[in-house]
Amino acid sequence: MSAEDKIKNAAQDLGGKVKETAGKAVGNESLEAEGKADQATAAVKDKVEDVKGVFKK
Repeated sequence: MSAEDKIKNAAQDLGGKVKETAGKAVGNESLEAEGKADQATAAVKDKVEDVKGVFKK
């Protein structure tokens, strides 16, 4: 995984955490769920890149 991909995934994960926290704070379940989805997407992207790295070796 390139450094750029790692940064993008980390930013998406962080953004998801912010949305989740904000959603909890204001009682907005939709925003909270969107934040959790962003975090899950970032985690999946990380795993896909890890698998790609295994096959490149």
